[in-house]
Amino acid sequence: MCRGKCVVVFVVLTFLWTFNRADDIQVSCDFMESCILPCRFRSGDEVVIHWIQKRTKDTQAHSYYHNQDQLGLQDQRFRGRTSLFKDQISRGNASLRLTGVEVQDQGRYKCYTSTITGNKESYINLNVDAPVDKVDIQQVENRITCSSEGIFPQPELTWSTSPPSNVSLENNPTVQQTEQLLYNINSSLIASVTDLVYSCTVSTRTNKRTATLFKLTSISGSDTETTIPCESLNPPLTGLVWRFNHSQIILKPDRSQRPLHSLRGVEAAGEECV
Repeated sequence: MCRGKCVVVFVVLTFLWTFNRADDIQVSCDFMESCILPCRFRSGDEVVIHWIQKRTKDTQAHSYYHNQDQLGLQDQRFRGRTSLFKDQISRGNASLRLTGVEVQDQGRYKCYTSTITGNKESYINLNVDAPVDKVDIQQVENRITCSSEGIFPQPELTWSTSPPSNVSLENNPTVQQTEQLLYNINSSLIASVTDLVYSCTVSTRTNKRTATLFKLTSISGSDTETTIPCESLNPPLTGLVWRFNHSQIILKPDRSQRPLHSLRGVEAAGEECV
């Protein structure tokens, strides 16, 4: 009998914990940017505010009472990076501003507030993102390599061709994590069919970028002008950069311009559309 009762209690506690987690406020912030963790409470006198990062061991992020910040027990990792909206505390705003967001900041936070009228606990789940910023693709002999750096969470890398083909594009990307807990990803394959255009896409939960490798052997033109097409394998295009020899930027339309899908120039070689 006791064993059965214990199981029932365990199931109830697990349900309550899961339910509470589902009620968390979800916040997403970009790596090294500023972020606001929202928290509201019923205003009153003798305000106490505690921000705690919930881990195996609770970490003190910020405290406020006696009408001023109390940072004596603040964890070293948050030093100089947290602040409250002091002019709005009297109106029930206990939101926390966090600057220079790091991967280690990701996780669940508790906002504890108290006044003479009562106390309240709110939970905020912070997700940190370092979006894909740039994808590099280059070819040495018949080997094509694709890489991207400084990404979080762990990205995915996929290959594609234009036109679509039956060429095997299976790859096992190499993934490494930096001291800042960001991910670098790298993959290469053998270009067994030379008349295909190869593209590489690196994606995370928030964005993706594609780099496409073009060859002059598949481009026609005159002695004075050559037009190099740039086709989006996964439309629509959200940005476009033309690079010479995989490094020098030779064309990057601004946001007010209509995206260009082709490049005209003289004596072009080693172009890359990303």
